[in-house]
Amino acid sequence: MKRLFSTLLVAGLMLSATAQTHVDVSSAEQLLATIDNHRGASDNDTLYIHLAPGTYILDRSIVLTEKDSRPMVFEGDEHQKPVVSAGKRISGWQLTPEGWWKCYVPETAQYGWRFEQLYINGRRATRARTPDKGFYSVKNVKESVHVRGNGRTPLFASQTVHVDPSVLSPLKGLGKSQLEQVVARFYHKWDNTTKYLQYAEPDSGRFYITGRGMNSWNDIREGTQFYMENYRGALNAPGEWFLDGDGMLFYIPRPDDDINTAECFAPRLEQVMILKGTAEKPVTDKIFRNISFVHTANYTPRNGHEPSQVAAGLDAAIMIDHAQRICIDGCEVQHTDNYAIWMREQCYDNKVVNTFIHDIGGGGIKIGSTALPREGEDVTGRNLVENCILRHMGLTFPCAGGVIIFHSAHNKVLHNDICDLRYTGVSVGWVWGYSFSPSTDNEVGFNHIHHIGWGELSDMGAVYTLGISPGTRIHDNVVHDVWSYDYGGWGLYTDEGSTGIVMENNLVYNTKCGGFHQHYGRDNIIRNNIFAWAWLQQLQASRIEEHRSFAFEHNIVIMNRGTLMAGTWGKVDMDYNCYFDTSGRQPTFLQEDRASWQQKHDQHSVFTNPMFRDAAHYDFRLKSKKTAKRIGFKPFDYSRAGVYGSNEWKQKAQMEPELIEEFASLFR
Repeated sequence: MKRLFSTLLVAGLMLSATAQTHVDVSSAEQLLATIDNHRGASDNDTLYIHLAPGTYILDRSIVLTEKDSRPMVFEGDEHQKPVVSAGKRISGWQLTPEGWWKCYVPETAQYGWRFEQLYINGRRATRARTPDKGFYSVKNVKESVHVRGNGRTPLFASQTVHVDPSVLSPLKGLGKSQLEQVVARFYHKWDNTTKYLQYAEPDSGRFYITGRGMNSWNDIREGTQFYMENYRGALNAPGEWFLDGDGMLFYIPRPDDDINTAECFAPRLEQVMILKGTAEKPVTDKIFRNISFVHTANYTPRNGHEPSQVAAGLDAAIMIDHAQRICIDGCEVQHTDNYAIWMREQCYDNKVVNTFIHDIGGGGIKIGSTALPREGEDVTGRNLVENCILRHMGLTFPCAGGVIIFHSAHNKVLHNDICDLRYTGVSVGWVWGYSFSPSTDNEVGFNHIHHIGWGELSDMGAVYTLGISPGTRIHDNVVHDVWSYDYGGWGLYTDEGSTGIVMENNLVYNTKCGGFHQHYGRDNIIRNNIFAWAWLQQLQASRIEEHRSFAFEHNIVIMNRGTLMAGTWGKVDMDYNCYFDTSGRQPTFLQEDRASWQQKHDQHSVFTNPMFRDAAHYDFRLKSKKTAKRIGFKPFDYSRAGVYGSNEWKQKAQMEPELIEEFASLFR
């Protein structure tokens, strides 16, 4: 019988409206077999795969290629999402005399499987570490270069790290094989470095690591924070675990853990799903709806993890290359130790919407490739990230970010809630300086970005940009509570070479180092924003250049501490702004008083109360528009920032009160 087809546009995808095949699955084996059995089929009908509630433990990643040409919909129940796990269930626990749990993992003893994460009852357990909370501090580092190479950084070097001897005292008595499993995690400037110890001298407070030489611009040095993990002597606190080389796994239970009912998983696969087409034949027209993807692994290589801004090279739980019209809707990605999703090579018109990303060792979503294309070469573009909640990230790789746009154009990041991470919220661009960059016409709007930094890294922005980016708009975002370890806890941050970017209608408050900072760039427009309550200074600029760096106009700046400005300010256009210090101090402009400054800048600016309703309690609505009219400030509805939809979804975006209080203590 001849089939008649009609098509239906769903979420931007071309699906067949009349010719459909429906398959119900209830196990990982059935799910993978269904994909395999329909691979290469010539039919154009839409394949619907309905996942029943339950846990699907994969023995291999879900893989879709150019051979999976038909439209496909993978769908679970909205209220009982099926859980697709890349992990292995851990069972057989026994109580020890100390009240700990232990079990035998035969794959470790037989095959050397060394998992690095463990989840107990849906909570991330902590691999045994010292100190249990906080960090140690490096006294000094001496580097010996063994292979220089031709690059900026030596190809191979060793570092002698000096610390207080008490830090290393728990390592006494470890054999060579045990010592070489100990991991040191360093937090330095905007990066982190992970290294296995090669040797240690506990009595003298020295240990040795090897790998690539240190970068001169962000090296490990005196004052660098670090902690050590993965040795039996560090196992001493509830929620910690340790796996020895013989396959014995030990866990110190939390007070509410029950050995008889505990559900335990160790991540095994590094990807839960891979979509990989080709440039000639991309993967197209796939929908994933109401599915929870969990338990992907990260394995530290023997040479460790070298520093990399935003953990750029770190893979994701869901890897997508050469794909078009892929939609991830209403899903969850959680309990992973890499990024959640990466739309990397030549990905167009894809969507991640209404999705919950949390408990992530790396970061949230990456868009585009890190490899700079040739001019005129196609790059990833026209992708959408909207109405998603991204939180509790950077738990293993603190330098990872929320949403990262590398070499990619015409993307939209809208109405998301991004919080509780250690570094930048949204990053756009991947070229340092004024050379060619394909990252143009990106839009970052109506996002709520808050509680980032946690005093662990430096040199971050809630929204961070790089390179020549004409057409890029950063607008209508609400940014607050940004706290860096040292310098660089900024709200809006135009870094090296940022050019042609418009930042407008943003509300930024409670930052450590300023609501706005430009390192260096050209012709950026900073207008109609509210900058409030920064700690050290309100505004910062760091390099004078021959061209106009930026225009700063129609903004309101309100402060009660610190200075108004810091850095070096050169060719900037500043006018029609409102500056107000609630402490009664008269603002000073670097080393100049107001009269001197206004001979060159801010001739039409005002120094009066902007008349907010209750700025002290973060109500920045205007009770009078008198001041706003004088400077041409146009009120904007900042309540539109963040997620939308049901009350349940909006409530899910609310950060836990205890975390809010913990973060607030950093300001005190």
